[in-house]
Amino acid sequence: MSQRNTIMRSLHDLGLAAWFGGSLMGAVGLNGAARAEGGTPATTARVSSSGWAKWAPVNAAAIGAHLVGSSGLLAANAARVATQQGVAASTVAKTVMTGAALAATAYSRVLGKKIELASSTDPEDSEKAREHPVDTEQAQRQLAFLQWTIPALTGGMLILNALHGEQQRPEEQARGMWQRAMSRAPHLPEMPHMPHMPPMPDWRWMQH
Repeated sequence: MSQRNTIMRSLHDLGLAAWFGGSLMGAVGLNGAARAEGGTPATTARVSSSGWAKWAPVNAAAIGAHLVGSSGLLAANAARVATQQGVAASTVAKTVMTGAALAATAYSRVLGKKIELASSTDPEDSEKAREHPVDTEQAQRQLAFLQWTIPALTGGMLILNALHGEQQRPEEQARGMWQRAMSRAPHLPEMPHMPHMPPMPDWRWMQH
């Protein structure tokens, strides 16, 4: 229970923070600036697509870091998932949410690439766009929806991450494991009361 997983936790938290923050900034800031300064629909799409294309490699690295960290933390906490009441349910919920966010991110990148090619002034890009025609207006509507869906999903993952942090409190671990044991053996008595432990004093303030 007391084992530290600083590297895995750092990868998990930093990756998720960049994924959420980048998607929210793009939906609010980048897209908003492109609409305000673009002038024409084609220019707006070109500016927005260019910004998202530059962010894509960083976003991919952030997602990769988050997935590596998530896998490491899941392996480290496998015993709690199996024995602590409530941890498995929150883990499944976060896994489902992560899958949905990954799918939305991947599909938004596909749509963004199609719009980027369709709005480009480069002859080679125009040729590629003609080979794979796309309804630009429909693609932009879908992309606008997805670009708000991603921060909503990753924000939900941050909330579940906060819940996991609360579930790691020693008293929560003890209560959850006792509840899981009682669900398997109903004849067990109720969990004895655990007195609240006062916080340890901060000795730094007592030094002269």
